[in-house]
Amino acid sequence: MHTTLGFVLILLAAAVIVSALFRALRLPSMLGYLLVGILVSPHAFSWIPDSQDTRHLAEFGVVFMMFSIGLEFSLPKLKAIRTTVFGFGGAQVMVSILLVMAVAWGAGLPWAAGLALGGALAMSSTAIVSKMLAERLELQSQHGRQMIAVLLFQDLAVVPLLILTPTLAAGSENLWVDLGWASAKAAVVLFVLLFIGQKLMRPWFSMVAGHKSSELFMLNVLLITLGLAYLTDQAGLSLALGAFLAGMLISETEFRYQVEDDIKPFRDVLLGLFFVTIGMLLDLRAVWAYLGWVVLVLAALVLLKAALVWGLGRLFGNESPVAMRTALGLAQGGEFGFVLLAQAGSLNLIQGAALQIVLAAVVLSMMIAPVIIQYTDTITGRLCGGEWAGRARELHDIAVKSFAADAHLIICGYGRSGQSLARLLESENIPYIALDVDPTRVKAAAAAGENVVFGDAARREVLKAVGLNRARALVVSFANLPGAMKILAVVQELRPDLPVIVRTVDDTDLNTLKQAGAAEVVPEVLEGSLMLASHALLLLGVPLTRVLKKLRGVREQRYGLLRGFFRGATDEMAELSEIAQPRLLSVLITAQAAAAGKTLAKTGILKLGVEVIAVRRRNIRGLDPQPETQVLAGDVLVLRGIPENLAAAEIRLLQG
Repeated sequence: MHTTLGFVLILLAAAVIVSALFRALRLPSMLGYLLVGILVSPHAFSWIPDSQDTRHLAEFGVVFMMFSIGLEFSLPKLKAIRTTVFGFGGAQVMVSILLVMAVAWGAGLPWAAGLALGGALAMSSTAIVSKMLAERLELQSQHGRQMIAVLLFQDLAVVPLLILTPTLAAGSENLWVDLGWASAKAAVVLFVLLFIGQKLMRPWFSMVAGHKSSELFMLNVLLITLGLAYLTDQAGLSLALGAFLAGMLISETEFRYQVEDDIKPFRDVLLGLFFVTIGMLLDLRAVWAYLGWVVLVLAALVLLKAALVWGLGRLFGNESPVAMRTALGLAQGGEFGFVLLAQAGSLNLIQGAALQIVLAAVVLSMMIAPVIIQYTDTITGRLCGGEWAGRARELHDIAVKSFAADAHLIICGYGRSGQSLARLLESENIPYIALDVDPTRVKAAAAAGENVVFGDAARREVLKAVGLNRARALVVSFANLPGAMKILAVVQELRPDLPVIVRTVDDTDLNTLKQAGAAEVVPEVLEGSLMLASHALLLLGVPLTRVLKKLRGVREQRYGLLRGFFRGATDEMAELSEIAQPRLLSVLITAQAAAAGKTLAKTGILKLGVEVIAVRRRNIRGLDPQPETQVLAGDVLVLRGIPENLAAAEIRLLQG
């Protein structure tokens, strides 16, 4: 199968298997692609030769990766965080390059090779860091914003490094003249594309989009991306630079998000193949032969890079714990380091053992990065004495704010959904306390007199400080499965009888959240579709009463907690009084409770005028209660009825 199609089939088959395995292990799929490359390379099983065909596939992967990065770089966005990006980020890249150049010079390598190595090792993994921050709900934290700012500058720095490396590799006697000529060409190309291209891009895309053809739109995106990459390549720069500029130009138009969705399948597939080709560069025999050097370079990379980022973070005014978290998050190598190493290797700037040692160290640093980030709290607590004092201040502030709160609602997340919920609660004079990890939002909301505090709702001590034991219910107002699962785990441990309502995008994770202890899951897609349907029916002439009846029926079927709560406009007025309105009550059955071990019928509560609408049992989705359902210790019974009957039923369940 020594054909291009054969190469692609082998790569795809291996990538699918290993990627699925790594996703099941909750590891970045990028590491799986690297492993595939190592296994199929000429240095291992020799399934694929190191040919020009595979290198072409890798180039296209880089093109689409740079295009995606370009889409993120709108000029207004860069301007808003320019101090952190160009100050902190610029210092990190420049000092890293200078340190590596000094070490390379001491090891006898040419300064040009040291510069190429420095640029590669200065990079950190945008894919790993952003994914871990999102899963840990730390994107808006102080250290999260610092990391993203540094990663933005690193991504920007790749562009001049890709231009500079070929000039260094040429080894001309007139190096500075060649560098000046390359810089002049780059300046002309940038001027033409950014200033002239920016004026043409919006009307061109508007004209193409006007034909309302998804096929034509997709072809146009590919034309722009590959066309600008070709132009910069012909100008003696790089394919990646042209793709980056194409992304920047499109990011200034209203078509950015549509383009991002359309290009994602191409980017992910080709980027996966790129990482496979990077893995093919790694010779395991050479790594084993130089294992001591690999371990030494790995330790130096992680420790020195972390120390450098920590020192710069302190220099730029960050507190020690914030600087330490930022340092631990950025201590690994990155995917753009592979791009620069591959380019330097193909241009013979770095060869043989040196290339294998650095490649192996970068791969291993990325493999251990998720583990380091996962244990950031523990490491920071041990290394930074002020960390616990800072947390104590944070918890003290939360406790002071929630000291008088009783029978309140805890809102996890104070974005748009959380704020809308808070307004409704205020209109009903229901007490609440909101938690959010965005300090800017918390500061603005608190200044306006709203009951919101800074804190991570997934932390046990934060939920305790906010009065979890005194709360009546908890709402997760953000649609993030990992974050919601962490909160549910803490609530199940500390307060299993507390009703928790979780917001999701759709019903995909309904069973998972129910099994984790959610009393109800509210999907945005369902509520959005109900509103669309109601407006459509009204416009089509369906009477308002019939539309409301339809909505009531769908909601009663979907949301168990709402069954029987909706009443029609013609119902008796007595049912609308506050006294007659049914309420909900959650009762935790302890081992000493009278109802433990009995069936619902034998508890006698069904004769007291209450209804058991759900039985929540740990690790089991909400049971459909029947008279013969046995009540076990640890169950939470969700009862519905008027207040007097609920009180009598609770006494019967607990005391007999």
